[in-house]
Amino acid sequence: MGRPGAAPRWRAAWAGIATPLDRYIGAAVLRTFILAASGLTGLFSLLTFVDQLAQVGQGRYSVSDALAYVLLTAPSRLVQAAPVAMLIGCLLALGALGRGSELTAMRSLGVSESRIIGAVLKLAVPIILALFLIAEFVVPPAQEHADTARTTALSRAATDHGPDSFQGQGGFWAQGGAAAGSAGARQFLNVQRFRGKDEAEGIDIYSFAADGRLARLLRAERAEIRPDGIWLLRDVRQQTITASGVRAEHLASFPWHPFLSPAQIRLLRLPPEAMPPVELFRYVRDLRRDHLQGLRYAQELWRQIGIPLSLVAMILASAPFVFAPARHQGVGQQVAIGAIIGIVFSLVQQLAGHLTLLLDLDPAATALAPPLLLTMLSVHLFLRANR
Repeated sequence: MGRPGAAPRWRAAWAGIATPLDRYIGAAVLRTFILAASGLTGLFSLLTFVDQLAQVGQGRYSVSDALAYVLLTAPSRLVQAAPVAMLIGCLLALGALGRGSELTAMRSLGVSESRIIGAVLKLAVPIILALFLIAEFVVPPAQEHADTARTTALSRAATDHGPDSFQGQGGFWAQGGAAAGSAGARQFLNVQRFRGKDEAEGIDIYSFAADGRLARLLRAERAEIRPDGIWLLRDVRQQTITASGVRAEHLASFPWHPFLSPAQIRLLRLPPEAMPPVELFRYVRDLRRDHLQGLRYAQELWRQIGIPLSLVAMILASAPFVFAPARHQGVGQQVAIGAIIGIVFSLVQQLAGHLTLLLDLDPAATALAPPLLLTMLSVHLFLRANR
């Protein structure tokens, strides 16, 4: 139990931060934000469902499996749609207050336009915290379960029609230092597909010497991942490259000590956008420490770091339209404005992301530049409209 006076002090502190006016404005924006976020998530989920229908009938993948996949991956789409939903929510909520002359009444009582926008910015704090919790604790297990169920349903086609009838999407490439006793100074791992948590198929392991020369290639049809982390490779073809030539041999089984821990393997099986932010930060830090390339993961890390800034940018972007001299825009116009700005902002973000990968640009700069530019443009338009 807490101290008797703890709760009143917390309420008093919160009352000092969020006044009744702040709470009134915040509640109005929060309602429209939830509505817009739900609508955008539903729209993107519908598009994903239509995409999944193209694979219905492969193996035992049914419509219900596709629907379950879409529902399980919906939290990830919710996090991605939050900035645009915030813009639409601000336009609708503050626009409704303006049409009802409530904003005029507030300003007549000495409440500045900056104070009104500040009330919305205070609302962004708990929303950012909620999005972080969803990204950290909800999205990864939901994505993992969705991918496992989907891969299991689709891979049953391989059992029924042969091993080449299904190409899974659960594989990944990974690189790291050579394990103890390995011939290479650097190793690369490629897994075509996973079956459950303890079985993999289509494994290629490339071991390079310190001078960059390919020293050994292991190709295994499947592998059993033991609880201690060791991979027991089955039906292995090993090629050892020496100065005198290439020596090839076939092994029924081969124990391989991976450079990845079981936790890292489980993490890397997720797409970068579904990885928990804290683990993603640690993985990118480890890659940099070992002087390894991980641009795609660094790009996703900075994109997630930029979500709070994007929310702030969207709130500020709504101000020039809400407080413009002509305040008789209809709801349809406001939604259209929000949709146009959101689409342009998303396209700029995607273009910046592609340029990062193509030109090897700084992922921090390309991820943070769009919301920073939108913020500066919004502040400029707001100040210009209220001179």
